[in-house]
Amino acid sequence: MSRVVMPVRFALILGIGVVMGFGLSVGRPVQAQRDIEPPVTAAKGDSERSVPWQDARLLAEVLEHVRKEYVEKISDEELIEAAIRGMIADLDAHSAFLDPQEFDEIRISTTGEYSGVGIEVALDNGVVKVVNPIEGTPAQKAGVMAGDTILAVDDVPVSVENLNDTIDRMRGKAGTAVKISIARANQKDPLEFTLSRAAVQVHSVREQLFDDGIGYVRISHFSETTTPDLERSINNLKKKHGGSLNGLVLDLRNNPGGVLEAAVGVSDVFLDDGVIVTANGRAADARFEMDARPGDALDGAPMVVLVNGGSASASEIVAGALQDHHRATLVGRQTYGKGSVQTVVPLSDGHAIKLTTSKYFTPSGASIHEKGIKPDVVVNEKDLPKPKEGADVTESYGVLKDDYELQLALSTLQQKSSGAIRQSRAP
Repeated sequence: MSRVVMPVRFALILGIGVVMGFGLSVGRPVQAQRDIEPPVTAAKGDSERSVPWQDARLLAEVLEHVRKEYVEKISDEELIEAAIRGMIADLDAHSAFLDPQEFDEIRISTTGEYSGVGIEVALDNGVVKVVNPIEGTPAQKAGVMAGDTILAVDDVPVSVENLNDTIDRMRGKAGTAVKISIARANQKDPLEFTLSRAAVQVHSVREQLFDDGIGYVRISHFSETTTPDLERSINNLKKKHGGSLNGLVLDLRNNPGGVLEAAVGVSDVFLDDGVIVTANGRAADARFEMDARPGDALDGAPMVVLVNGGSASASEIVAGALQDHHRATLVGRQTYGKGSVQTVVPLSDGHAIKLTTSKYFTPSGASIHEKGIKPDVVVNEKDLPKPKEGADVTESYGVLKDDYELQLALSTLQQKSSGAIRQSRAP
């Protein structure tokens, strides 16, 4: 299991989903970190007053009926956990009561580091398939390949109903061994790999250089390494081109979100000054403003940001900031519309709560919650080629011949570049 030491409280802007895999990365807590404050004496009429005895009695009454009369016996521990989980879940779609395993997943995701073999997986037609062996990890070095099907871990068959058990078996103390059985296309017999677990870093940024000095960067989620990885990617693209880039496409499609500071850091890479995001909540540390610092990694070169209905939360902070400051043109489809911040608060027994504590606003003061952000150049669904049955549409992202939205983004970027050149040459 991961030995990452995390702050006591940290703020997330998780989106509509979390990537399933052995390497999860969701965000970087820096300014968004919060320490537990000492108890505050509640003012008269404040919500921190004691629960009225009538409400406490009602809860106890319901618990007693369930204990005695429910068709199956349930332990007090299970009943209390179910009551808490229901209470938190009923607040909104993004608040949750986390058991120790779920909390550990969050802690791993906020650092992008864990101890294991380095395999990203996904459920595919009832089997667990390798999406990608992470570069430099034990799995990649041993020859595990994308598309392999995991059959068993330490001779325990994989259960698609309990994928977390498989994930736990893959993880473990660095230096310890684990055996993986794999089925591979065109191989008659299963393959067996005995791997030594190691520290694994999951990165969320990849880049490529197109013709005419146009860079392409895709961010799959916002993690602790996202901002430095983005800066490294841009520097790599500049070196490949032999100088400054003529433009950049930033791809945030199907990016579900991450930790607040990562979104702020990514926005700051392209902005010289101004507000990036503001937030408002009841607690003092839930009200804040985050601003850009001087320095634009592209030196003003034009940008296009690709978004769609899977671009949520942290992605919308970046898209909203760059759109409001007229730094980038948004191309694609309406974003998801999640404008809230969650704070993860550890509890005394290894559980935690993920609680909505703020609503955030773009630099113009707009709330995108349950609205989303409308792109400047809207792509109609009917114009998109239909994906093959069972195909992962994200696999085509960045593949120019298969990616209609990317083609449109490049066309938009070329028009912006031409306009900038004409304007600079005007008398």
